[in-house]
Amino acid sequence: MSTYIDTHVHLNAEQYEEDLQEVIDRALAANLEKMIVIGFDQKTIERAIQLANDYDFIYAVIGWHPVDAIDCTEEYLLWIEELAKHPKVVGIGETGLDYHWDKSPKDIQQYWFRKQIHLAQKLNLPIIIHNRDATADVVRILKEENAASVGGIMHCFGGSVETARECINMNFMISLGGPVTFKNARQPKEVATEIPLEHLLIETDAPYLAPHPYRGKRNEPAYVTLVAEEIARLKEISIEEVAQKTTENAKRFFKIEQ
Repeated sequence: MSTYIDTHVHLNAEQYEEDLQEVIDRALAANLEKMIVIGFDQKTIERAIQLANDYDFIYAVIGWHPVDAIDCTEEYLLWIEELAKHPKVVGIGETGLDYHWDKSPKDIQQYWFRKQIHLAQKLNLPIIIHNRDATADVVRILKEENAASVGGIMHCFGGSVETARECINMNFMISLGGPVTFKNARQPKEVATEIPLEHLLIETDAPYLAPHPYRGKRNEPAYVTLVAEEIARLKEISIEEVAQKTTENAKRFFKIEQ
């Protein structure tokens, strides 16, 4: 039986406070084998660690989100470094750049992005990248800081095939989420078609970015199967092959047990 790994989910979000166990049960019923919960500020980091402790199939990635970069401090980064020694913390992030929202100035975002790349290198952990309207600067900084030394994931990738290939050459995986199922999502569909399966991961980013036909509603990890289904359709291969390969990729990438 095919199993799936949701490589980017926010089960620590307040949207799940009422029915978290039911959401997890639905994910398990949909053959999700593991879930990677992302913490990106003090509250969500603490909750991600708690969930990793509570469930054997949940792992954590911790970092500081670029939108909130203005709130980050050296003390927070030291705290993240200490927490990242937890055996179920498997990455640093999500970090990166977000030029869509203007809460944090670009120079401050870039400063903390670089600092988190250095932290990932120090800890030998992969970096999970958030990029919104900032592709040129994200790619430039990854190159300048030799992020290829640890590699990472381009989370919910929405860029071009050319950019995807550039990131793959820097030791990054390309992760596709709900937008690949949207009818008007030309670039994610092109990436799903053109990029070989060995470089792809699947995710939900739940509770955000629910795939078709749930677009606009609360997303949940069980829907990662719809992402796999669309990739299989675009590649003209079986969903079992997509599930198997992306699961293998995630286990290898995060160094979690087979």
